[in-house]
Amino acid sequence: MSEIGKIVITGGAGLVGQNLAARLEGDACRDVVIIDKSAANLAVLQRLHPQVSTICADLAEHGAWEQQLEGADAVVMLQAQIGATARAPFVRNTVVSTQNVMGAIKARGTPYLIHVSSSVVNSVANDLYTTTKRDQERLVAQSGIPHVVLRPTLMFGWFDRKHLGWLSRFMQRAPVFPIPGDGRYLRQPLYVGDFCDIIVSCLKSRPVAQTFDITGRERIDYIDMIREIKRAINARCAIVRIPYGLFDSLLRLWAVFDKDPPFTTEQLAALVAGDVFDVIDWERIFGVNATPFTVAIDRTFHDPRYSHIVLDF
Repeated sequence: MSEIGKIVITGGAGLVGQNLAARLEGDACRDVVIIDKSAANLAVLQRLHPQVSTICADLAEHGAWEQQLEGADAVVMLQAQIGATARAPFVRNTVVSTQNVMGAIKARGTPYLIHVSSSVVNSVANDLYTTTKRDQERLVAQSGIPHVVLRPTLMFGWFDRKHLGWLSRFMQRAPVFPIPGDGRYLRQPLYVGDFCDIIVSCLKSRPVAQTFDITGRERIDYIDMIREIKRAINARCAIVRIPYGLFDSLLRLWAVFDKDPPFTTEQLAALVAGDVFDVIDWERIFGVNATPFTVAIDRTFHDPRYSHIVLDF
């Protein structure tokens, strides 16, 4: 690929950022700066990719991190609050942080922004994650900054701490894996490796004022997805269906003792909402070959370099 200039990745120590750093390592991008407020996850990234610059900072607060945008060729904006039991963290880490990043981009004239939104903006759900992601996307659309918006569905892959990765770790520890209801909830999971290849394609081709819904190309029921994970990691737990109401009550009880639970009642409601997202021909648009789900699952859990790494929650 042709050489890419300086890239700043905000909120880049999580699932997408860690995988994107691995992708960029082998490409002609020699100047990558990743900003995140998790010192532990930044330390993981720095150990794996010592050539990447890391800055530990809270994007919801103005600070020296803004100087990193000086001379940047593009910003990849990843930060967002995924789960919490209160509204304040969503507003702070999704909306306020985005206002600050937008201001820093404008002040330093950064010419291009890739905003990673979410398929939930088209969802029937109305939870805190969904509403603040919609607010975030509006901020980008109204900013006047040349940008592209990518809306991925549920992602999985290396460094997955909250979704399939957490489920797999729970499955390895517990004798029973509970499934709400009958488990027949349609999922369209997206392999994060494919999504990072799409981001790299955007860094090269620079589409502007366009929004792309990046949906996993295979449809799979939630319970079958869980069975596939169980197969891949050779777990011995029993998969047991329990009534939805009981599952909801157990999550509420869990939240009493854990202020940052890995799975919330709002996420449970989103799971069963029945969303079906359109699939565009993103393989042709971005020149990226989709990885089959079973291949991606095996790659996620069996890669000798990255599969064993668990990020801080």
